[in-house]
Amino acid sequence: MTEHRRNAGWAVLQTIAGYGVDTVFGIPGTHNLELYRHPPALGIRAVTTRHEQGAGYAADAWAQRRSAAGEVTPGVVITTSGPGLLNALSAGGTAFAESRPMIVLSPGVAIGDEFADRGALHETKDQSAAAGAILLWSRRVRSAAEAVEAVHDAFALFRSGRPRPVHIEVPLDVLEAETDLDEALLAPRAVTPTATLDDAALQAAADALSASARPVIIAGGGAVRAGATLQAIAERLGAVVLTTLNGKGAVPECHPLSLGSELRLAPAIEIANASDALLVIGSKLGEAELWGNELAPTGAVIRIDIDAAQLDKNLASTIRLHGDARATIRAVAARVEREPAEPQGLDAVRASLVEAARAFAPIEMAAAEAIAQGIPRGAVVTGDSSQITYYGMTSAVRQDAPASMPYMPAYATLGYGLPAAIGAKIATPGAPVLVVTGDGALMFSVQELATAVEQRLDLAVVVVDNGGYGEIEQNEADRGIDPIGVRLHQPDWPALARAFGASGTSVSDASAVPSAVAKAIAEPGVSLIHIPLSIFGA
Repeated sequence: MTEHRRNAGWAVLQTIAGYGVDTVFGIPGTHNLELYRHPPALGIRAVTTRHEQGAGYAADAWAQRRSAAGEVTPGVVITTSGPGLLNALSAGGTAFAESRPMIVLSPGVAIGDEFADRGALHETKDQSAAAGAILLWSRRVRSAAEAVEAVHDAFALFRSGRPRPVHIEVPLDVLEAETDLDEALLAPRAVTPTATLDDAALQAAADALSASARPVIIAGGGAVRAGATLQAIAERLGAVVLTTLNGKGAVPECHPLSLGSELRLAPAIEIANASDALLVIGSKLGEAELWGNELAPTGAVIRIDIDAAQLDKNLASTIRLHGDARATIRAVAARVEREPAEPQGLDAVRASLVEAARAFAPIEMAAAEAIAQGIPRGAVVTGDSSQITYYGMTSAVRQDAPASMPYMPAYATLGYGLPAAIGAKIATPGAPVLVVTGDGALMFSVQELATAVEQRLDLAVVVVDNGGYGEIEQNEADRGIDPIGVRLHQPDWPALARAFGASGTSVSDASAVPSAVAKAIAEPGVSLIHIPLSIFGA
């Protein structure tokens, strides 16, 4: 039976648990065992992935699912020192780029051993500086009390500002030392909003929206928790709603006013640019979302963001509202004076968006639409930086709830989808969950099939095989370069799945894809479906 010790490791995890975190992801190592001592006694589930990147991606999706339903709650990753922490930094970079809450906990060298260069186990020149260069901040604490304060500061950030990942490094001697901290110091603290709404700006926004004949809303990742408040102002205004990929589902995509997450497509940009009042909520409007399209609306641009630095980024605003999305939308809506008029012709716009997506990537869209036919309503679909995801699934799958398509359009990493599906399933076990990914992407994290099996998850894994790195091969061709390093050896995917303890099958007929997907989602355990893209005419 594990011996209980009131050390700094206990103090940190007790504090985190008090904020509602009941799951941590990571890999036990020689130096972090005093963090792993405590989860069972604190009611925390410790999920061991097969790589620290996988732990970070799983934690990222877990946080999205949990945060969409309540208080902003970070994914928590426990790494060992040195290589364990550095392995997790790609996931930390993802959380930073996509503005998501994450706490990375790691041990560090004992106080006094900094930069010793003595060849100690996992010795790293300055791992905290490395983490701080990628994440929002990294703190090397010097006591249990400082470690607990760092946790409280992280939650204050997540719940009152723009959520981004942080790292807390606890030196080995501090981590293992007994502490007599008063448990009252570990209790969760109330969070006070840092932004105060400007009355004149609120009225100006309300006036512009009230007078608008063609209002349009663009909802980003910062709007996903606005929920019914966001939908209500859209209905009050009769405003067309577009979302970024991180904002997908902020307003149900089945709603008559929603045009989905299609900002990369020309018909969507045309709608936004024709607006006489464009309300942008919680988005930097980055190039990764616009894909070369230019936002240049003819009327007022009203921007709402918790981060003041975002209010003119990539698109200058006419009216700036610095504050929490939900509270600010509510304050604006209370001042709007107009009778809503439902915009006309949206069915034709939706049809044009479908046709644009099909024309943009016909083979990938054909595959995505076949897969989507087998996906039940309410399912969570994770994706990777694979063509099947960004050319297909983001358009073919219509989601009616936020955080239902965990993805990373800005950081665009490979290997995200499978561990993200694991994190999403653990966070919301009652929801059907599947990952749709490419063959190249899945090989970045294929070892996490073992994690999914070990955790006894019901999970469908759909791998769409285009023979390697399809987009990079096209990029090479566009530059007059012969295919180099992009046509990859393929394993026997069903056999590989079975070797991990999952079930596996391959589909050779495009007409059989919907039923195969539906079956994989419905059956218990981990099921992999291999789909050669060539069956759709590639």
